[in-house]
Amino acid sequence: MFMKSLLRNSAIPRLNPPSTFTAVARCGLLLAAVLSAAIDSHAAASNSIARVWNERALASIRVDTPHPPAQARNLFSFSVCMYDAWAAYDPAAVGYVYRGKHTAPDIAAARREAISYAAYRMMRERHVFSKTAAATLAADDAQLVALGYPVNNTTRNTSTPAGVGNSVYDAVSAWFINDGARQVNGTPSAPYPDYPVSQGGYRYSNDPLPTQFPGVVVSDVNRWQRLQIVNAVDQNGFPEGPIQNYLGAQWLQVRPFALFRSDSTKPWIDPGPPPLFNTASHAEFISNVVEVIRCSSQLTPDDGVTIDISPASQGNNTLGANDGTGRPLNPFTGQPYEPNVVKRGDFARALTEFWADGPTSETPPGHWNVVANDIADHPLTVKKIGGVGPVVDDLEWDVKVYFTLNASAHEAACAAWGIKRYYDGWRPISAIRYVGQLGQSTSPELPSYHTNGLPLITNLIELVTASSVASGRHAGLSPGKIALLSWPGETSQRVAPNGVHFIHADTWTTYQRSNFVSPAFPGYVSGHSTFSRSIAEVLTAITGSEYFPGGMGTYTITNLLNEKGPSQPVTLQWATYFDAADQVGISRIWGGIHPPADDFAGRHVGAECGRGVWALVQRYWDGSVTNTPLAIAKLNPSQYEVRYRTLRGFAYQLQSTPGFGQPFANELPVVNQPFDALRISRTNTFADPTRFFRVSTTPAP
Repeated sequence: MFMKSLLRNSAIPRLNPPSTFTAVARCGLLLAAVLSAAIDSHAAASNSIARVWNERALASIRVDTPHPPAQARNLFSFSVCMYDAWAAYDPAAVGYVYRGKHTAPDIAAARREAISYAAYRMMRERHVFSKTAAATLAADDAQLVALGYPVNNTTRNTSTPAGVGNSVYDAVSAWFINDGARQVNGTPSAPYPDYPVSQGGYRYSNDPLPTQFPGVVVSDVNRWQRLQIVNAVDQNGFPEGPIQNYLGAQWLQVRPFALFRSDSTKPWIDPGPPPLFNTASHAEFISNVVEVIRCSSQLTPDDGVTIDISPASQGNNTLGANDGTGRPLNPFTGQPYEPNVVKRGDFARALTEFWADGPTSETPPGHWNVVANDIADHPLTVKKIGGVGPVVDDLEWDVKVYFTLNASAHEAACAAWGIKRYYDGWRPISAIRYVGQLGQSTSPELPSYHTNGLPLITNLIELVTASSVASGRHAGLSPGKIALLSWPGETSQRVAPNGVHFIHADTWTTYQRSNFVSPAFPGYVSGHSTFSRSIAEVLTAITGSEYFPGGMGTYTITNLLNEKGPSQPVTLQWATYFDAADQVGISRIWGGIHPPADDFAGRHVGAECGRGVWALVQRYWDGSVTNTPLAIAKLNPSQYEVRYRTLRGFAYQLQSTPGFGQPFANELPVVNQPFDALRISRTNTFADPTRFFRVSTTPAP
């Protein structure tokens, strides 16, 4: 039993700083991001056992059907296994789920073995649901054998490292198995299914949108409309559909890491609704639609526009905005950032593809693991946790980075997908087609007027007329319809960029492959933005700096997937993790996947997730997670309240005594709900005798 902090009732109650982290308050491509000022100067990769298994996990994602929230959950589960097996041999650290303590003649060797068995067994459990299960499971076996450990060592004897690792797996598996993801209800062909509609499962409010045909028929344009796509495939080329199913619909009910709520029907974090058509926020809705169209009009290298994409001009935004104007100096070199001027259309397309869930990608959570691994390998990275204290070895660094980063990814998935389910927000493809086919809202004197249509904007949104068709400006289009200057969609001809030209508004499409188009879940909020900001927060915290090593992260793109290009190599550059995360969100607008409202709200939600995760993980590392601070607050002249926060995985008992020389007695309430994080309060009166309070805490996985 762990003894907790004490508070005494007082005539002038005070509220102690809580041990909780209330609200304070963009990603995977085919290649790993090389994040260095000088690419050739990278140090040798970490050879820690945690890095070995992390790379194995990332390899498995690259050959599977992308499922960002499920893969965030998997990465977190693997990371918990590795951290708990590491912590089992540390005198101070508290495991997240498994809390046994062990010793061995060779701690380093014991940790290597225990981590391997724990991670291996969890991967075997999860990879059963992979589209490439046979090959992936065989690769898991081969990895364990290559490390010198037999796959059939299933001992639970914790006097041996293998027994510790297998026992860690048992505990972590039991913790996650009924966390709301419905893992046990899935199959390789249909993993992580939603609840049946009769049990609260998602009910589609709109008929599917056949993307190959013009127009849209939608019952409620404010709600998500799934797509019907000819020859549909997922991002890794596995056949799907042709009608999308909601991916991760049940994630509103999945248990997060640090977040808590009082109403299980509500999101973990509620940013409020997105802008909606024909409501009080209609003007904002139209503004967001217009911004996506504007971004689509910029997806060409032939418009003569160039921009500086260096940190001298880009980034340094305030949270939830694109108001930054860059930074004058690299804080590591003391020198100005060099300009990096490229064609805007090359940058827009390269950025969009780099941060998209493209073929053989790791999805956003995995992509940020790649980023973290490159940071770890950088010769300028000093492995001090939080940027302070002693330099730690590769294993401790990797274990703590993975635990923190993937907790923040899982947290972001629960938060973002909870919001997606609750608000069921629209995607641009439905909204643009719908509003565009209504007509124009600029002038009642012009044809095709509709009060809720699109505003006419020269060189962007125009009314097709007989004269505009005859002049060639709107060649091939129909008079009376609305034309958008946009990317026209994927073509079979890849000898030149598709460019942009005027198309009918009701045929608008995203900057994606024609057999993918848009993800299979609602838009609001952007998962990419939420994942990326959450992870940027914890990378900043754990490295002790918001800057990439050397003040610069870079990646050069020479080939595109969606069409021919870029016309010249594009080197993406970011000064900070926040700058990179913001560009993830921006990329989704250029790609036509999200409007700005999805991005900005996702950044705010992600920031709250990441900050909360960082506040909590440190308490596991130093052991203070077993200490539960109390707070006393005056309610009125005659009453005060004793408050404390619970964490998942512990049982709590409030106790009191009239004096330190006397024993403590149990008080109500008793809190033994290890799967919930709660705020607990107990009301008392000042007329009662003076008492001292404490909370005792016991592990309750």
